[in-house]
Amino acid sequence: MRIGLLGTGPWARAAHAPALAGHTGLDFAGVWGRRPEAAGALAEEYGVRAYDDVDDLLADVDAVAVALPPSVQAELAVRAARAGRHLLLDKPVALGVGQARAVAEEAERAQVASVVFFTTRFQQEPEAWIAEQAAEAGWFTARAQWLGSVFTSDSPFAASPWRREKGALWDVGPHALSVLLPVLGDVRQVLAAAHGPADTVHLVLDHETGASSTVTLSLTAPPAAAGVGVELWGEAGTAVLPVSAQDAVTALTRAADALIAAARTGRPHACDAVFGLRITEILASAESLLNGIPADGAHPPAGAVQTFRSPARQQVTR
Repeated sequence: MRIGLLGTGPWARAAHAPALAGHTGLDFAGVWGRRPEAAGALAEEYGVRAYDDVDDLLADVDAVAVALPPSVQAELAVRAARAGRHLLLDKPVALGVGQARAVAEEAERAQVASVVFFTTRFQQEPEAWIAEQAAEAGWFTARAQWLGSVFTSDSPFAASPWRREKGALWDVGPHALSVLLPVLGDVRQVLAAAHGPADTVHLVLDHETGASSTVTLSLTAPPAAAGVGVELWGEAGTAVLPVSAQDAVTALTRAADALIAAARTGRPHACDAVFGLRITEILASAESLLNGIPADGAHPPAGAVQTFRSPARQQVTR
């Protein structure tokens, strides 16, 4: 599979480029970026072509990996899918439901494979744990905490404009939801959303299995307090999400494996653009509550997402 990289920022350099270049099932074909000089430097480092025009890159590849801000990603993902290119996307797919739906619709229409990279879902130990807990019945409640120190440390992502604007809800919220939904089922309603210190937010979620969960998200935690935790309580007792030893490059390599498999078999991956759309809908509902706008549950109007929900899809998000 010939794949091109869209993006040249810190995440593209730290994770995408080394993962694509080191993958034995991929031919890393080239780089396009909004800053031609950065694209040239990254391409030179890996011995690939730097593209000045994104359509020229699309014409030369079978798939694209996107490491760009969500609003830019959504537009280019639609363009790539329309050209028949498979999609390795980052989370969140978009910062609005309309943009995320456009990506899912175009991928469906073009019949291209898509995988959204939720890091935890592609780390071996957490992936196995999620599958094990999803097979257990009777979960009663859960607590998830995704506490980052992006804005309270020397993180290379601290200057990211979209993270500054949207905060933890949209940056690490997708990670938390990507773990909770396969275990507790889809979110029927965001029951409550409240602001904490700085960009910290607290959510209470009602899941379709009858379970509830609480979620705390932050990019402004003190560095010593940063970390991830998910704990479940139910008939089987308690379960705690294991810490993975795998880094982002290894996880992204496994996400590329998933994209290759989905393209080869035609079977959608659990973390495809449809799942990315669902995550966006839930985040948008939570954001409405945070802004004081009453929400009629997490679900969109009838017929909006259900169009994409085959029986297999329902199993994925149960």
